[in-house]
Amino acid sequence: MPLAIWCILAAAILPILSAFPAKLNKDFDNANPRDPDYWREGFRARAQAAQANGFEAFPLFAISVIVGMGQGGSDYWINQLAVLFVMLRVIYVFCYWTDRSNPRSLAWTAGFLTCVAIFTSPVWS
Repeated sequence: MPLAIWCILAAAILPILSAFPAKLNKDFDNANPRDPDYWREGFRARAQAAQANGFEAFPLFAISVIVGMGQGGSDYWINQLAVLFVMLRVIYVFCYWTDRSNPRSLAWTAGFLTCVAIFTSPVWS
């Protein structure tokens, strides 16, 4: 199975991991995990925002990989770009957690462009 397919799985799991550290607090109520007061500010709010953005970014990435591979894009380039996307998403989450907005925006932009490159890879590879 191509590495890019494994990257789809990693990208699907990453949003869940993005909010996980915020749930390791004794104040977290697993019976009411979506309590808006818990996620209102600070690290918790940023972790929740990173999770939400991860779920938003996932469909474009997954579809890009499927289209790129299905339309005859280079497996080598799709695999490389898929790994790059996952690495950029890890950087993105770290930047969200540590409240670094400019590097976070750069990581988001690079990740988006990576999806465009994967999607269009059958044209240029």
